[in-house]
Amino acid sequence: MYSQFFISQQLPAVENALNFQKCLILGNYMMLVSFVIISSCIAITFAFDHHFTMTTQISAHIFTIVFAGALKLGYVLRCVALHGFGKSDF
Repeated sequence: MYSQFFISQQLPAVENALNFQKCLILGNYMMLVSFVIISSCIAITFAFDHHFTMTTQISAHIFTIVFAGALKLGYVLRCVALHGFGKSDF
């Protein structure tokens, strides 16, 4: 079985299993970090807007779009790794 966040000692008998494992871990961490940053940017932009300057709010809007792209890239990395491990449902 492969691990979702750490390199596992037991990998499936698949060619390039270690590379797929690294791809899966990187994709998961990218998705996790991007989600946290997107959530904080949305909170800065909408929930706590009276505590932040206009420049910070504009930056948070921009970072929301940028890190949404990073979230999607992390998901693609995760899908590539799972496909390499032989999974067909994501």
